[in-house]
Amino acid sequence: MPRRLTSVLSVSALAGALLLTGCGEEEATTPSSSISGVQVTGEAQKEPKVTVKAPVAVSRTESQVLTEGDGAAVTKDDLVTLQAILVNGKDGKVVTSTWKTGTVGLDLDDQNLFASFKSQIPGKKIGTRMVIASTPADAYGETGNQQLGITKDDPVIFVLDLVGATKVLDEAQGTAVAPKKGLPTVTMNAGKPATITPAKGVKAPTNTVVQPLVEGTGAAVKKGQTVRVAYTGALYRNGEVFDSSANRPEQPWFEFKLGEGQVIKGWDTGLEGQKVGSRVLLVIPPKDGYGEQGSGDKIKGTDTLVFAVDILAAY
Repeated sequence: MPRRLTSVLSVSALAGALLLTGCGEEEATTPSSSISGVQVTGEAQKEPKVTVKAPVAVSRTESQVLTEGDGAAVTKDDLVTLQAILVNGKDGKVVTSTWKTGTVGLDLDDQNLFASFKSQIPGKKIGTRMVIASTPADAYGETGNQQLGITKDDPVIFVLDLVGATKVLDEAQGTAVAPKKGLPTVTMNAGKPATITPAKGVKAPTNTVVQPLVEGTGAAVKKGQTVRVAYTGALYRNGEVFDSSANRPEQPWFEFKLGEGQVIKGWDTGLEGQKVGSRVLLVIPPKDGYGEQGSGDKIKGTDTLVFAVDILAAY
């Protein structure tokens, strides 16, 4: 994989990978919740205080808009970014919050996402603060979440601030770009790794080469954004594929924060400024890849790497 650190948040376990935080006192500017036993107070765009009079009985999943945003309405296939506080409805304890760790992105089209999110978030406007009272089945389901102390019988209260939403592409979309001569060629194979063919008789470059193959129409990606990509990586010396997101059909994409060292240097520098929807050819020498130590059994310390990267979303 192109990453150096394991940092991808599983959308099927929103709270399980987050840090525990407390809730500070805020001015009570958020309207009170009409969901029985739940009180939310706090200023807009700041961490709210959530108080739950437990145990909360939730016979069906329901939600309430506390403050309505003025942005576009979220659709059922958006990737929505949000801040979230999770409370165990059985004992009223706040068990996770994203307010100290930053927003998370949830793909509402993901079949593994909580049913309570999939049913309650679509249609709400960006900028909205809302509360969801979820049945156990519509949250952690039959397994519960042992790490968080949530059993299969515990209802869950979510307080969400909807920060943004974007569409997620299935593949690169845009205008084809004629690559410079002497570069490896890329042939896309639906549902399979791309075929990468090295240029015959051409020495590997000493500096990273960035060549758009398709120029997307989306916004240019910036440092600090979370970028979702699909990719295939191959060795420059023989075109052997050593990794591809297509080999993981249950999640045929990869996410990372750009410019924070979560991936090899050639990715951080080569993808910055490229537009969402683009397909980018990266030819990366060892100094911008895995260095003299190489990686795994296939990548030697002298290997130049070739990646075909589709930028599917950024948030």
